[in-house]
Amino acid sequence: MRSALPELPDIRLYLEALTPRLSDTTLQRVRLLRPFLLRTVEPPLIAVEGRRVTGLSRIGKRIVIGLEEEYYLVVHLMIAGRFRWLAGGMAPPARLGLAAFDFDGGTLALTEAGTKRRASLHVVRGREALHSFDRGGLDVEAAPPARFREALRRENHTLKRALTDPTILDGIGNAYSDEILHRARLSPLTWTSRLSEAELDRLHQATRTVLHQWTDRLRAECGDRFPEKVTAFRPGMAVHGRFGQPCPVCTTPVQRIRYADHETNYCPECQTGGRLLADRGLSRLLRGDWPRTLEELEERRTRASSD
Repeated sequence: MRSALPELPDIRLYLEALTPRLSDTTLQRVRLLRPFLLRTVEPPLIAVEGRRVTGLSRIGKRIVIGLEEEYYLVVHLMIAGRFRWLAGGMAPPARLGLAAFDFDGGTLALTEAGTKRRASLHVVRGREALHSFDRGGLDVEAAPPARFREALRRENHTLKRALTDPTILDGIGNAYSDEILHRARLSPLTWTSRLSEAELDRLHQATRTVLHQWTDRLRAECGDRFPEKVTAFRPGMAVHGRFGQPCPVCTTPVQRIRYADHETNYCPECQTGGRLLADRGLSRLLRGDWPRTLEELEERRTRASSD
């Protein structure tokens, strides 16, 4: 199955599995198997060994393990990074292993599939240093509709980019943004400035609903086990990863826009009034060269509309 960046429901599941396993335990040793993983030199990695775990949290899609005297391990799994819970002292898979954190009750292994090594580990000390990882995105589930509307209107972006921008909203990525927009019956390329109050409120409700429902669903599937199948391509999703398959609401084939290694999936009937977003005008503009980022896609569409 294809791997994809763990998003908020997946990060929650990891935290819920790690909390009972790590709380009040001691980090006895860190085995760094791939030096590129560690992105900081001060404090040194050895400084965290022998310290008791004081708490676990997240900052966006980063998982934070708090230790005594305000030391923190900050892990970003990126696209293919995953955690595994092993028996104490056990070695991670040789080909995939990046690091192993040996605690009193077991070993937390960090692995990464593929050839592009993007996962990262930072060791920091003090709350101010930890705060530097906060991109400022709004916690949608804790924010009332008015704050959600304010965040979306602060800058003018396509909805797809706004939902996945960590400086606007917190913890949502490619997969769940597709599901949210389908639930809200909104086009991924609608500009935030053009949304009505009713559409923004509908989007806010859809965001909360999708994140809650998928978190509950993943909890039920995992039970008391440590999460093993963390992926953004799941049976039961409405549109994400379902190009060409029938929309579960109207049976129209799901369509997609591809850019770099990513794609946006949507239902034309439910979200765009039957219109294909990769229409002839856009195809002529792109000339077969799809943009590499959402920002570039926006720029090209802006230039096309002004010509």
